[in-house]
Amino acid sequence: MNEQKEHYSESDIQVLEGLEAVRKRPGMYIGTTDVKGLHHLVWEIVDNSIDEALAGYCNNIEIIINKDNSVTVKDDGRGIPVGIHPKTGISTVETVYTVLHAGGKFGGGGYKVSGGLHGVGASVVNALSKWVNVTVYKDCKIYEAKFANGGKTVQKLTEIGTCEENRTGTTVTFKPDPEIFDTEIYDYDTLRVRIRELAFLNKGLRLTLRDDRDEKDTTGETFLYEGGIKEYVKYLNQNKTPIHDDIIHVEGSEDGIFFEVAMQYNNGYTDNIYSFVNNINTHDGGTHEEGVRRALTRIINNYARKNNILKEKDESLTGDDVKEGLTMIISCKHPNPQFEGQTKGRLGNSEVRKLADSVFSKGFDRFLMENPTDAKIIIDKALLASRARNAAKKAREIERKGDLQRINTFGKLSDCKSKDPLETEIFIVEGDSAGGSAKEGRDAMTQAILPLKGKILNVEKNRLDRALSNEEIRSIITAFGTGIGQEFDISKLRYNKIIIMTDADVDGAHIRVLLLTLFYRLFKPIVQQGHVYAAQPPLYRITHGKTRKYVLTEEEREKYISSLPENLRSRVEITRNKGLGEMDPDELNETTMDINKRVLRRITVDDCIAADEVFSQLMGEEVEPRRKFIEANAGFTQNLDI
Repeated sequence: MNEQKEHYSESDIQVLEGLEAVRKRPGMYIGTTDVKGLHHLVWEIVDNSIDEALAGYCNNIEIIINKDNSVTVKDDGRGIPVGIHPKTGISTVETVYTVLHAGGKFGGGGYKVSGGLHGVGASVVNALSKWVNVTVYKDCKIYEAKFANGGKTVQKLTEIGTCEENRTGTTVTFKPDPEIFDTEIYDYDTLRVRIRELAFLNKGLRLTLRDDRDEKDTTGETFLYEGGIKEYVKYLNQNKTPIHDDIIHVEGSEDGIFFEVAMQYNNGYTDNIYSFVNNINTHDGGTHEEGVRRALTRIINNYARKNNILKEKDESLTGDDVKEGLTMIISCKHPNPQFEGQTKGRLGNSEVRKLADSVFSKGFDRFLMENPTDAKIIIDKALLASRARNAAKKAREIERKGDLQRINTFGKLSDCKSKDPLETEIFIVEGDSAGGSAKEGRDAMTQAILPLKGKILNVEKNRLDRALSNEEIRSIITAFGTGIGQEFDISKLRYNKIIIMTDADVDGAHIRVLLLTLFYRLFKPIVQQGHVYAAQPPLYRITHGKTRKYVLTEEEREKYISSLPENLRSRVEITRNKGLGEMDPDELNETTMDINKRVLRRITVDDCIAADEVFSQLMGEEVEPRRKFIEANAGFTQNLDI
């Protein structure tokens, strides 16, 4: 031990040169090295092309997944400058791809507005790729540079030919390094969702995605929206019923800051408000979103009182009231955005709040005055939401006193002894029978059990007051301790893990989906922050002699049986587990609850917009979108109980 302490000298201090730091700590630059980080490489290169579009020099971007899972990004922008950089003494192309924090986004001369602000995108992709080829079309000439082995230059920028006078742009092809990433396989749908979003956010920009791994896909998909975010709102509301025809659109600019909003109300009970800054999804909001929300509430209240829809004695509508059923896109293009946090999740520029309020107020106020029929429909919906909110509030006040004691007393919640939320977990269990076994088989110190009777209410189809009249939902809200709506406080969450434990059948799957809908709509941060899990109970029990083996799938069953000696195979007994309630406490603990043996699936949300779309489509009021989904996916159904 003393020797170890003493051995600390100059040789222990590492100096990482060039792009070595990126390869040493890739998570610092791209977040993760799993499939999410893999796709992040694409966005870094695409963002450079988007920046050209924002500057007004690029109209077409093409993304190609090549057969070897390398990716090509082509644009018709100005092309990366090819001259010798005065500071590095090498070509600007090589500088951009081999030097961290080299880009045209710092001084303001290259780009007025940019999504990528750190100047690390291209060099990071280079560092984390097996090889990168860059081709530049500029001044009737074609230039090429090649990099490999962790971003090292293997071919300096070289003129390799000529091109048409009007051809300009940059083409980048890269192959992610398998030594860095857990997987090299790109997911087409993941790329498709983001590329479609970028097309909505950049009016008139044509983005094409093609998958050359698919021999049937020869042309790919093209995304081009001349209506921009208005078409985005229309797309998001496609599985809903709008309550007014026109999509409200306002825009304005000041001091180089461009701001726009598109919105439309539907007959649903949840809001879908998304904000962006320079194409970056600000999922935690910020000053641009605050300005709009503040103005929305004020303008509706002013209009309602001015037109005698709200009487003097009536209380004002709240922010929750006026955003019920609202689909809204907020987009801000800012030359110098200040993001809070590493993830760029929240805009911090104080001047944007005033601009957003001013621009939105003028435009929305004008719409209400010019469209009194639509204005009345919007305000009537907010008034209904207000009544439901007040009813829900009264219901909560009646039950708040001794709520936890109540659900304990009546046998619903079997709470754990520990009060440390970091070590506790709660199992939401299907049925009293399974709940009884789970209660007996649990670790009473850290595991709480909350059994449910039957299927809970689908909150996607019901307003909050109806949801809060449901005994099961009230018990869940009480057990979690966070509250809901404006009262929601994730710091009060009583359990670190919320585990959905249902039978491995169709009914169990349905209950799981209903619970996920409830969690996503009423407790979204709990899902977003990774507190929700689905337990995976075994599908089969295999016994031979005194040996007992549990497996999750038919494939695992066959694989296990095949691994046995031939003399044992004929004596194997296979039992299909029909439900958790059929397991005794020890068996349930061993297979599904023991932290050392169980299999849990963490429920994650990578894309909130895509998640909203799925919940609306599958759990909402509209039947037709759901029917189309079932027809399109019925062929993939497995393990259907007949």
